[in-house]
Amino acid sequence: MKIPFLSFKAMNADVRPALTASFEKFIDSNWYILGEQVKAFEAEYARFSNTRYCIGVGNGLDAIIIALKALDIGHGDEVIVPSNTYIATWLAVSQVGATPVPVEPRKDTCNIDPDLIETAITPKTKAILPVHLYGQCCEMEAIRDIATKHGLAIVEDNAQAQGATCNGQVTGSFGTINATSFYPGKNLGAYGDAGAITTDNEALASRAAQVRNYGSMVKYYNEEKGMNSRLDEMQAGFLSVKLQYLPSWNQDRNRIAATYHEQLKDCNGITLPVVAKGCTSVYHLYTIRTAKRDQLQKYLHEQGIGTMIHYPVPPHLQKAYVELGYKKGAFPIAEEIAATSLSLPIFPGLAQEEIVYITKAIQTYFKTH
Repeated sequence: MKIPFLSFKAMNADVRPALTASFEKFIDSNWYILGEQVKAFEAEYARFSNTRYCIGVGNGLDAIIIALKALDIGHGDEVIVPSNTYIATWLAVSQVGATPVPVEPRKDTCNIDPDLIETAITPKTKAILPVHLYGQCCEMEAIRDIATKHGLAIVEDNAQAQGATCNGQVTGSFGTINATSFYPGKNLGAYGDAGAITTDNEALASRAAQVRNYGSMVKYYNEEKGMNSRLDEMQAGFLSVKLQYLPSWNQDRNRIAATYHEQLKDCNGITLPVVAKGCTSVYHLYTIRTAKRDQLQKYLHEQGIGTMIHYPVPPHLQKAYVELGYKKGAFPIAEEIAATSLSLPIFPGLAQEEIVYITKAIQTYFKTH
């Protein structure tokens, strides 16, 4: 049996007729940038996120950069980030001239540990940038309490968790201004790069819309040195179609995760994902941990099972951040997660027999090695 790490086959089958109609509408409109389809999707995604505003942008990295710019965060400022995240979170902070200040995650959830945030706050701290990693919502109420106490902004990195919740509140609605990615592999993925910003703050929404469009709200009149980062009409139309299916696709991911949990709960040698109390996950990734990660990955590959490592090198040990001076051992939890994590196949349409095949292969490995 051959099982890829990720397949779009079932999702594309669900949406293909509607995508075709959307594309024809896009072509016939003769308007391809910041038109009616972008406005429609922005309204739809704002409703989905339970926020007043959504601003479509070019990609997830730009979404974080523009959110930080809207808050006037820049040179001399510090932003608290997880030590365990994809490097884009840190890159956005660096791109506006601020300094990322890492905080370790909880060992069980892999999300930033609220109990460690306050010790990282300094007079230079301007914001907390939590990442809803692997699809699980962070403990946002605790993070919000800290931000309120210290007068800090919150910028959620919601690239992996559209639809997850903390005590019933959806991701992308907790922060002062929040960012998400619609990279094709995300739970809500475009057919190319795309991203968005969500907020309840009208002034921040207006500023973000200005920054994404060359710093301009009126053509050829530029209020600031902005960017060219606009969600295009075609991708907006596609995303509007796929947004209708997202709740059912997320439900299917939870079905797959539940089967993995049940099949692997008694398997010695691995640690399964843990969801924090009051939080939910939409399982963008199903990531197990084991000291035999590399050997297990090789074995599963031999059985025809695709896997991926998210992420093999934490940001503080990347060459890109050598100037911060962090050495191996500086953030041991992030380093341990990086050395032991293995993501199993999880995507809408993954069949029950395929999940059983994967879990039996894992069980066999640990019984024989």
